[in-house]
Amino acid sequence: MKLKRTSLALAACALSAGVIFAAQAATNETIVTVVKVTGISWFNRMDEGVKQFAKDNPGITTYQTGPGQADAAQQLRIIEDLIAKKVNAIAVVPYDPPTLEPALKKAMDRGIKVVTHEADNEKNTMVDVEAFDNSAYGAALNDRLASCMHDEGKWATFVGSLGSRSQVQWADGGIDNAKKKYPKMQLVETNIETNNDGERAYEQAKEVLRKHPDIKGFQGSSSLDVLGIGRAVEEAGLVGKVCVFGTGLPNEAGKFLESGAINGIAFWDPKLAGLAMDKIAKRLLEGKTVQNGDNLGLPGYEKVTVSKGPGKGIIVRGQGWVSVDKSNYKRYNF
Repeated sequence: MKLKRTSLALAACALSAGVIFAAQAATNETIVTVVKVTGISWFNRMDEGVKQFAKDNPGITTYQTGPGQADAAQQLRIIEDLIAKKVNAIAVVPYDPPTLEPALKKAMDRGIKVVTHEADNEKNTMVDVEAFDNSAYGAALNDRLASCMHDEGKWATFVGSLGSRSQVQWADGGIDNAKKKYPKMQLVETNIETNNDGERAYEQAKEVLRKHPDIKGFQGSSSLDVLGIGRAVEEAGLVGKVCVFGTGLPNEAGKFLESGAINGIAFWDPKLAGLAMDKIAKRLLEGKTVQNGDNLGLPGYEKVTVSKGPGKGIIVRGQGWVSVDKSNYKRYNF
């Protein structure tokens, strides 16, 4: 009888251990963030958000990866590999959204949750996260540029990639704003592509300055555009004569803000964007979604707006952009 009771106790313990193990296994899910390119400050900062999420959610494996250079084909191969590994969720910042459509559809067909960022034209995503309204962001940059240019003169727009949906929207938002409000501003070069490369932006800016020696302004989109443009303006001795505004990071743009080669930048915190994507991916894994007015618990995402996306998914927008210049950029340590 004692042996029988011992056997039952052991069986109960084994069952209990099995339940605990199963519960642990259920929470041991993997969320992978795939960025446009690794090794640049913007996505290094985003990786801080991914690591913060991992620290706050020890039951979930979370990490960031991406190609060593901005290349749509390389990013696609990384996502295909993650699908083969059967990760639970992919949070991706697409270099070229249409290129990823087949792979992201395959991921969702296999039960993988998909969240995107800077890609409100992506059809095969469950949630696309935008830090703000992209056209409004571009228009706000353009208002600052116009003020610096005294509302007149030649100007040009740069983008990291013509396939990068958000960057083109920012540039086009600026162009549309100028058409409506600043008729004396003359756009002479439209959406020059820099491949998210500061050196290429520098070379392109030098060519624009050569071609249009009387140009008065530049509006950049990639965080590296303003660095290349600012360098070219500084080397040409045109500080104070040419206005430069665009997306950038305070630590990178600081020296040019100090010299006046860059007049102002705008940005959202990539760390918070990384956290927002992972938080939403976690919701999806829990069978939940995001509702209009939800608070994601992050600055700039306290009251998000939700709209229908181009596919079956939704677009979630925050109010997360920050505008700085020489007077206040040091408040932001990234």
